[in-house]
Amino acid sequence: MAETPINGAHRVKFVTLGCKLNFSETATLGATLARHGIPTAKEGETPDICVVNTCSVTELADKKCRQHIRSLVSKYPGALVIVTGCYAQLKSKEIAAIPGVGMVLGSEQKADVMQHIERWFNDPQNVVEVTPTPQIRRFSPSCECGSRTRYFLKVQDGCDYYCSYCTIPYARGRSRSGTIAILVAQAREVAAEGGREIVITGVNIGDFGKNTGERLIDLLRRLDEVEGIERYRISSIEPDLLTDEIIEFCAQSRAFMPHFHIPLQCGSDAVLKLMRRHYGSALFAAKVERVRSLMPDAFIGVDVMVGSRGETAECFAESYDFISGLDVQHLHVFPYSERPGTMALRIPHVVPQAEKSERVARMIALSDAKQREFIGRYIGTVRPVLMEQPQPGHPMHGFTDNYIRVTVPPTESAVNTIVPVRLLSVNDDLTVNAEPATTH
Repeated sequence: MAETPINGAHRVKFVTLGCKLNFSETATLGATLARHGIPTAKEGETPDICVVNTCSVTELADKKCRQHIRSLVSKYPGALVIVTGCYAQLKSKEIAAIPGVGMVLGSEQKADVMQHIERWFNDPQNVVEVTPTPQIRRFSPSCECGSRTRYFLKVQDGCDYYCSYCTIPYARGRSRSGTIAILVAQAREVAAEGGREIVITGVNIGDFGKNTGERLIDLLRRLDEVEGIERYRISSIEPDLLTDEIIEFCAQSRAFMPHFHIPLQCGSDAVLKLMRRHYGSALFAAKVERVRSLMPDAFIGVDVMVGSRGETAECFAESYDFISGLDVQHLHVFPYSERPGTMALRIPHVVPQAEKSERVARMIALSDAKQREFIGRYIGTVRPVLMEQPQPGHPMHGFTDNYIRVTVPPTESAVNTIVPVRLLSVNDDLTVNAEPATTH
C-alpha cells in the first residue's frame, strides 16, 4: 500500500473513551494514519477525519459515546466520522443509524483502517459498516504514547470470564496475548525513542500467555531487564491472578513501581457470587495485605461497582465496611448498569436509581478520604516524579513512583525526566503542589 493513498492534506482528530487499553489502541491507530500521510490535527486545525474509540462498559458509557459522535458530526460537517471500539463492536447497527457517521469498524477491522478510509473517500455518501466478528481471534500489537509521556504497551486482549454483569467478552473476544519476545522488542523500541515509563495494559492481564504457553511473571522479568525503561506500571490485574510471586517480584524489581490497580467490584461475598467473580473478600484482603507488607508506600486502586442487582441494603453496608477497613488509596466507583444479554438480568433484586446514586456518593466520599489520608503521609517528603509535557500556560504535572499526581512550575528541560520533588500541600482535586527538591 502506498504511504499516502489519499490525495490532499488530511488531518485526523481522535476522541478516546474508556480504559487505558483504548488509549493504547488509539495511539497505535494515530501512528498508522501518520505513516500514511494523515497527521493528528493540532489545536485550531479543522480535521476532515474524526475517530471515536468507544467504551461500552455501562449504559452511561454508551450514552457518552453517542454524545461525542453527535458533537463531532455537528462541529465538523462533511468530515469522515469513524466509530470503533467496544460500543462499535456490540452495537454497530445502532451507531450506523446516527446521521453523519461515515464508518463503523469492529475491533478486528482497525488493522485495515486505511483501505476502509480510501473506500469512504471514493464514495462518501455511503456508510462503511464493517461487520464485527463475534469472536476475535487475532492479537493486534499496540505500544504508543500518543501525546503522552508514558507509553501504553498492550500485552493481552479479550476475556474468558463471563461475569454476570459484563459484555466485554462479547466485545473483545477470547483471551489472547502477544509473545514475550515481541513485547520485549517493543519495550526496547520505546527505550530507543527516549521513553522512560511503560504502562502494561490489557483486558485481563493476569491471563497473559494462555494461548502462547508463557507466563506473566516471565514477561515482567524480561521487561525489567530492558535498559532505558525506568518505570513500569501494571494497569489492572484481577486479585485471583495477582500471585504472591508477582507481588514479591515487583517489590524487589528494578523498575516496577509500587502501584497496583486491583478490581474488587463489591465487598460482599454474596454479591460477588451473584457477579460470578472468581474470589471472595478474604482473598482480596489478603492480596492487599501482601502488597502492603512488601511495599509500604504502594498506591492501591480498586474498582467498585455499586447498586448491582442483588445488592441489598445489608450487602451494601457489608461492602462499605469491608472497603473502609482496607488500606487502599483510591476507589474507581461506578454504578451498575443493565447490559442486554447478560446473566445479571435474571437476578430479581433491583436497586432503585435514587438509592444507587446515594451509594455511589458514599463510596466516592470514602475514596476521597482514603486518598487524602494517603497523600498526607507524604507531605514534606521527597519523591521521584516523571515530568510530563505541560499545556501552554498551565503548570507541569507528573506522578511520583507511588502514583501521587503533583504540579510544579513548568520547566521545558524537565519534560520526560525523573526528578526529585518535595511535596508541599494537597489541592481540592487531590493533586499536590510540589517543588524541585534541589531548591531547598
